[in-house]
Amino acid sequence: MAKNIKSAEDDLDDKSSESEMSRGKWGRQIEFILSLIGYDVGLGNLWRFPYLCMRNGGGAFLVPYFLFLFLCGLPLFYMELILGQFSSLSPVSVWKLCPLFKGIGWSMIIVSGIICIYYNIIISWILYYIGMSLRAEVPWKTCNNPWNTENCTSSLLDINGTQSDNSSAVSIPYHSRASPTEEFFHYKILKMSGGIEDVRGIQWQLLLCLVAAWTLVYICLCKGIKSSGKVVYVTATVPYLFLTILLIRGATLPGSLQGIKFYIIPDWNKLLEFQVWTDACLQIFYSLGPAWGGLITMASYNKFHNNCLRDTLIVCLTCGGSSFYAGFVIFSIIGFMAFDTGLPVGEVITQGPGLAFIAYPEAVARLPISPFWALCFFLMLLTLGLDSQFATLETLTSGFVDEFPRILRKRKHLFTLFVCLIMFGLGLPLTTRGGMYIFQLLDWYAATISIVLIGFIECIVICYIYGIGHFYCDIQIMFLQRPSYIWAILWCFVTPVMLLIILIVSVIQWSPPMYGDYAYPWWVEMFGWFLASISIIPIPVVGFYKIITAKGNIYEKLSSLLSPDKEWGPSDTECRKEYIVPRKWFERFRFKTVNKPSPVQEMTGFNEVSNRS
Repeated sequence: MAKNIKSAEDDLDDKSSESEMSRGKWGRQIEFILSLIGYDVGLGNLWRFPYLCMRNGGGAFLVPYFLFLFLCGLPLFYMELILGQFSSLSPVSVWKLCPLFKGIGWSMIIVSGIICIYYNIIISWILYYIGMSLRAEVPWKTCNNPWNTENCTSSLLDINGTQSDNSSAVSIPYHSRASPTEEFFHYKILKMSGGIEDVRGIQWQLLLCLVAAWTLVYICLCKGIKSSGKVVYVTATVPYLFLTILLIRGATLPGSLQGIKFYIIPDWNKLLEFQVWTDACLQIFYSLGPAWGGLITMASYNKFHNNCLRDTLIVCLTCGGSSFYAGFVIFSIIGFMAFDTGLPVGEVITQGPGLAFIAYPEAVARLPISPFWALCFFLMLLTLGLDSQFATLETLTSGFVDEFPRILRKRKHLFTLFVCLIMFGLGLPLTTRGGMYIFQLLDWYAATISIVLIGFIECIVICYIYGIGHFYCDIQIMFLQRPSYIWAILWCFVTPVMLLIILIVSVIQWSPPMYGDYAYPWWVEMFGWFLASISIIPIPVVGFYKIITAKGNIYEKLSSLLSPDKEWGPSDTECRKEYIVPRKWFERFRFKTVNKPSPVQEMTGFNEVSNRS
């Protein structure tokens, strides 16, 4: 059986060896783990997770969050690490295992590309704030600035209880006022227009910050993982230092305990709402990054026999723990703000960028030596943002380099520069006066329902088309031991069913995008759905193209396209010599066994593994 199936293997030995040498590996395994932590522990852990906790029952939200972490996020995370490590290929080329669904890889590339565009504008805002923090006093503390309007009211008091400027702290109701930090963000940095219809000119300060952001990203990625693998020693660890410093400071502020109680005391009735479960699932995808392609990309630089199950557990638990830890930092400050304004904690916190660029700076401005605390906070944001951007951009570049290795492999540094320039150009609309509306639109549609659908299809293809039995064979070749039955149950049944339910509920409960009180026009919503569909379209389009270009009748075409390509297998030369390319799709379910297998053994193909070995 093996001799009949090993077609073209000898011809591929030299090619795979050359590819492995030129593609590169992680210098140390800790670089891979730190890169994964940096990729997963991003800005969403800091500003999205605490808000979702507040909105969805405080500590009660942790129940669906960690449930989805272990039943959806962790299995998909592990599956993608296995795919990348086994094949040493990026998200597009890895689908040699089932050529008909190569569009899944291109969908991941598109998702990463869209995120790359708007993620770097966040880094440019952070760089702007860092520059503004290098002053004797932060400029968003008072209303005595050229960009402030007559509605600006500083209602927060300093720690010593004195008013920080001449505006009244009680004459204007809280919800009708505009705080100095809000006006600084909207009118100084963004210079926001009245709506997305009015984009007008580019803001040159933001343009320069965007140039600096992309320059910083390119410098750290110009040599691929060789350079980024060294940078993550700093960018993946420094955020925890800053978080700890800010937590200590926040815990000493008046009212911090009330904020922390609001964060951890559960409202169990919230668990009866579907929205809570939907938010938890989407947050897992947003933070862990399955179906984005980044996990496959980074794992593709691993050594073949690396224990990626250990890495999966370390990174997923670190990501979940980091989100929980960051919540204490945020809510200690939010509790102080609630104490200072006399408002309930739930009415102080805002979601999304508003939490990082309005609410938190507003509290920091009232602390002694506020520039120092502001600098700590925004340096932490910078390191969190850069880590995620490194992996996302590497996913984009590696996807093309692995598809066109002869043209791009030796010129990867130039191709990376080219991609950075393209992404910079596509990000220019985000530096206009309507840029914030565009940002919200991209964030609303790019990484929500589409990635859940991609993850669901990925699960189905691996488990039921490539075959869970052959996937288990691949794992055994790589780990030199049989994986647990639990993974087969999760991958085949639990994870896809939960993803399908969340997908249906998300569509039913979908709400149009908003920014504050601003409602987007209908044509913008239509464009948003078009944007969301862009990342899904490659799956049917590429599949259709493969069918019409394949040889033979429809039965032969499908049989060929649903079976692994002859080049599929380990890139490791020694392992590849023993690897058997699986049979045609319609033959792969005929397991040859000595004894009658159990139902789980039939599903996982363990008996076939034993016969082969």
